[in-house]
Amino acid sequence: MARLSPEQDDVVAFLSDPASYGVGVERVETVTTHASKIFLAGDRAYKLKRAIKYPFLDFSTVAKRRAACEAELALNRRTASQLYLGIRGIGRGRHGRIGWSDADDALDWVVEMCQFDQGALFDRLAQRGALTSQLMLDLVAHIAAFHDAAERRPDRGGAAAMVAIEAENDATLRDVGTDSLPAERIAELHERSRASLAQIGGLLDRRRDAGKVRHCHGDLHLRNICLLHGKPVLFDCLEFSADMASIDVLYDLAFLLMDLEHRGLRGYANLVANRYLDLTDEDDGLAALPLFLSLRGAIRTKVIAAGPSGNEAEARGYLDLALAMLDPAPPRLIALGGLSGTGKSTIAMRLAPLLGAHPGARVLRSDVIRKHLLGVAPENQLPAEAYSREMSDHVYTAIRDKAATALAAGYCAIIDAVSLRPEERDSFAAVADAARVPFTGIWLEAPAAALAARIAARRGDASDATSAVLDQQIRHNSGAIDWKRIDVGGDRDASFVAVARALDLSPD
Repeated sequence: MARLSPEQDDVVAFLSDPASYGVGVERVETVTTHASKIFLAGDRAYKLKRAIKYPFLDFSTVAKRRAACEAELALNRRTASQLYLGIRGIGRGRHGRIGWSDADDALDWVVEMCQFDQGALFDRLAQRGALTSQLMLDLVAHIAAFHDAAERRPDRGGAAAMVAIEAENDATLRDVGTDSLPAERIAELHERSRASLAQIGGLLDRRRDAGKVRHCHGDLHLRNICLLHGKPVLFDCLEFSADMASIDVLYDLAFLLMDLEHRGLRGYANLVANRYLDLTDEDDGLAALPLFLSLRGAIRTKVIAAGPSGNEAEARGYLDLALAMLDPAPPRLIALGGLSGTGKSTIAMRLAPLLGAHPGARVLRSDVIRKHLLGVAPENQLPAEAYSREMSDHVYTAIRDKAATALAAGYCAIIDAVSLRPEERDSFAAVADAARVPFTGIWLEAPAAALAARIAARRGDASDATSAVLDQQIRHNSGAIDWKRIDVGGDRDASFVAVARALDLSPD
């Protein structure tokens, strides 16, 4: 990974000099990544492509680095136009002095960006415990909208593309293998990844044919997301290869999910995964998610192992995670029922990260699914006619279909619905029977006054339930309820522990 252009020494010296930027810049800070050097000067940042060549990246010539800068500018303006200002050249004048120059024979090129507070990077927010559920929901909305608008690439992706990615990962890992990356672990990852590819190859091709392969971000981890004016912004996408960025949208999302899991934030990974599926209806791709997560872990392994820092302990952690992502877990179906205000949704989201394969169970909330079917955001209020018996039947059918899809993909599923009618409760058990997985129904109960108080205190929630709706539910004859009944009228944490124990789960 030696430098291939000696001229970069002069370029780096120029960019490191505060005098290169005019009045007001007293110092320049430098950040080095595996592919770039970033110079922070005043209110600007200048990104120089390093003259390097990997099996998966080639910045070995000035022409290739200029093309990469132009691509980075165009592609990142899809999501972060406020950050990306342009590209600038650096060359020599008539007397040999180096300076800014946009001549075609410039020595090198940089991307000019607005500088922002580095503490606003999502990896920094994660380090200091500043991520919140609302931030993650806002982030998912940003990603889903970006994916929806991204260029479709039916000529890319599919099984053949994923086979090539896995093969390149394996070849690079074998080349950089160390005591911390033993050959037998690398071989195990290769064998298990190939086995997974053999199982889901047809699915990958069907998703490509259905338009799920798009020109995505390609490098969607926490360090490439920042908080600007209170909103998450995606930046620094993969610009050097249209092939590598033209991928299944779930493979794009998988980098973020894997990064959250690596940082011990599985709860947020599960929240992001569920919210993305709720917004996009991509449940059919769930069977591919374990492999997508593992491939992302393998990519981080090879980048770190082959990079300038060569942090073997960190690389080993990613290798272990890549293998763990392929570990199967027995699927099961859980249904949480009960009147509005019993805390079904809160308990479901706390349970989900504890269940099954990475990043946890698929949560199917009737309130959210109803709104997706009607084309509105989860927190938007619906009129009363949206709660007709006919519409509710459509909602419960969608819940059953999505539960069956998750179970078939090897994931656990949690149904979060009032389920007042016996036929609704029986239909959930039938889904589990058809999938040949265990089923547990939990009926949550609390005093009517407590339920009414909780409903009145809701803000920004997907549920449209009111005290009047609760009164109707109370008057409804629910028939015999043979699910496990749990009193959740007291402390929320105690209620969650009671449910977890009823499911034979450790609440920790």
